Amino acid sequence: MKNHIVFVIMDSCRFDTFNAAKTPNIDRIGKAEKRFTYASWTAPSHYAFTMGMMPHTNPTHVFASEVYKEEFVLWTDRTGCSEISFRDFLPELSLPKVLNKLGYRTVGRVSLPVLNQYTLISKYFDDYKLMENHNDFARMVEEIDFPSSQPHYYFLNLGETHYPYMLSDKDLPVISGVHGVFKSLGGERKKNAAKTDQFFDLEQMKMLHNQQIKCVEYIDSQIGNLMNKAPNNTYFIITSDHGELFGEDGFFGHGPIMHEKCFEVPFVEGLLK
Repeated sequence: MKNHIVFVIMDSCRFDTFNAAKTPNIDRIGKAEKRFTYASWTAPSHYAFTMGMMPHTNPTHVFASEVYKEEFVLWTDRTGCSEISFRDFLPELSLPKVLNKLGYRTVGRVSLPVLNQYTLISKYFDDYKLMENHNDFARMVEEIDFPSSQPHYYFLNLGETHYPYMLSDKDLPVISGVHGVFKSLGGERKKNAAKTDQFFDLEQMKMLHNQQIKCVEYIDSQIGNLMNKAPNNTYFIITSDHGELFGEDGFFGHGPIMHEKCFEVPFVEGLLK
């Protein structure tokens, strides 16, 4: 029997944020490792995920090509299917396409507009959409089911841990990514949009980091609800696409930042226990 697979990506959640949170439901899967993402912002990291690549362990004295090959082969354990090899990923290097060939229904639900259904990241999914609400993991959980007739692969990008960390942005500057930049080019600009001469002070940074910790705990509670629905042959992967800076060395956020906290992410995987 092939496993159902639930792949949860907590957008912008750095490792020490996750480590500071209470996560009794995620702990049922296993102990979180500190791993390193391939990119410092959402789109390229998710492209690596759709290739089947997970955050890496930063191994030494090894050829990179061998790391990649081993990562692809790990999908035999994740699916419970022995017939997967590196060759199956060629030439498209698409995990959804490989899973389709194995009989999976592939479903993508994303929270960040930069991952919307018109991007190449959606390619080869049977069902893929951008959620209407930035913080809509609870609705994703409601919609998910696990039919015994067909294995399902759920690819879930969560906005709860992304700025503004489930806070009302009424009194916060609007700090948006590529999607927001495109909108502003069309003349749309919110009154509280961030100005180039504004920056959070240290107390605000600390508050935001603490809020991101609370968001991880909220996500864990929703994962508990999802686990209550999931059969025993459900394989969970829980990680982040990149980290976040909260004032360290003068940085805030992620993207055009070369800092270790932007690349350190949690990683947990295993069958439901």
